[in-house]
Amino acid sequence: MTTQSAASPTPVRTGKPPWLKRVIVGAIAAAVLIVTYFILAAFIPRWWSQRIADFAHGEFTPGIAWGLFFGIVCTAVPLILLLFAGFNFRKRVRNRPVGRYIAGGLSILALVISLPNIMTLGIVYGSGNGAHAGQRTLDADAPGFRGASLVGAIVGVLVFLLVAALIVQYRRRGKQLKSARASAQATAEQQRLADTPPQPPIV
Repeated sequence: MTTQSAASPTPVRTGKPPWLKRVIVGAIAAAVLIVTYFILAAFIPRWWSQRIADFAHGEFTPGIAWGLFFGIVCTAVPLILLLFAGFNFRKRVRNRPVGRYIAGGLSILALVISLPNIMTLGIVYGSGNGAHAGQRTLDADAPGFRGASLVGAIVGVLVFLLVAALIVQYRRRGKQLKSARASAQATAEQQRLADTPPQPPIV
């Protein structure tokens, strides 16, 4: 009895190698991001400065008021949301890491709420034509807005620190009460067992 072993032919790959495809996809994604950045850098500062100008109507009092509002709210609220995201990150329900989804949702919400401050920073510290146009618009039609935004952001950080201290103190107090309650229950159970008379032996 003879056995014949036929060597299987090595498959020949056709087309582009996988690494080249990844390089092409990465290059296209980078090009899209760069183009999107330049488009947004030219559009967002102009658009946001016009919205603030519509709010302020070229007067100091509305400009300062809106600057304080956006500075405080869009700084304190995102920081508080990120704090709660950190508290809920390790939360599990029925062995499912739901805390990660909660933390992710809170982080996205914090980013959205902080967008007004981010756009204002893009105008103040931007070096492109759009940022310069936004600076001129704010100076002419929303006087006091930029300085009030900075003051509001500082106040927002102070508000966050106060709220964070209260939340941490409340959580620590809750843990202490829970521990004391558990200790009281254990002491009561031990006292109950000590007061229970021994059962007579069964003859």
